[in-house]
Amino acid sequence: MSNMDDELEEIRKRRLAEVQKQQAQHQPSDMQTAYQQEQAKAEMEAQKQTILRQILTPEARERLTTLKMSRAALGEQLEMQLISLAQSGRLQSQIDDEQLKSLLMRMQPAKRKTSITRV
Repeated sequence: MSNMDDELEEIRKRRLAEVQKQQAQHQPSDMQTAYQQEQAKAEMEAQKQTILRQILTPEARERLTTLKMSRAALGEQLEMQLISLAQSGRLQSQIDDEQLKSLLMRMQPAKRKTSITRV
């Protein structure tokens, strides 16, 4: 668990360094706004990861991370759905890999089978 916390802290430090670098190039009022926005974004991401760590098994978290790398929009949508389920109290236990796959299947639109018939 502390390993994930270390990774989150490292991400925060990198983002802070990027913001500070960008601030050096902008006017002081822009710096403050950009810094506040970046801080808020980093804080929200940290809270989201904390919730996901509590509601997903390690295997399910790994699948979600892989999904976000390949299909970021779908991964974000799934994260929001999972967090919503957790906050509404509809989760009885941690979501494992199989349950996550099932959720993903339900989120995907049904594929239509196309066939060509010659007359």
